[in-house]
Amino acid sequence: MNPQGGKAFGVLKTQQEELLDSLNKEFLDDPKYSTDEDLAEKLELFKKKYMDFDLNAQGDIDIMALKRMLEKLGAAKTHLELKKMITEVTGGMSETISYRDFVRMMLGKRSAILKIILMYEEKAKEKDEKLAGPPLKKKISDLP
Repeated sequence: MNPQGGKAFGVLKTQQEELLDSLNKEFLDDPKYSTDEDLAEKLELFKKKYMDFDLNAQGDIDIMALKRMLEKLGAAKTHLELKKMITEVTGGMSETISYRDFVRMMLGKRSAILKIILMYEEKAKEKDEKLAGPPLKKKISDLP
């Protein structure tokens, strides 16, 4: 049985969300990021994305969580590639990606591999949403 099931897991996720909200406030109050357009919306999106990846709600993304995340996105990577991504995001200072590192990467000017994959996923999702709805009407002339 999962020790983090039910209420305990809900409490853990609530605590995690409160922590990430407080970190988002730091970014909102930081003059370095004050010129970013739609910063509050971006940070809310980053928080949701990060919470999806931080499966154990421990406050960071380890190599296994990163591996699962990229597999879910259809962009499986080797262990070496995953280590390189983490090093790129953390500057080699950690073996896990903290929320601060994640947000700095997403808001930063550099194009980290992980950032590119996540942006690609958002674009694909937008395209899928545009395709939603009833199929277009076809004419007999459209038949092969």
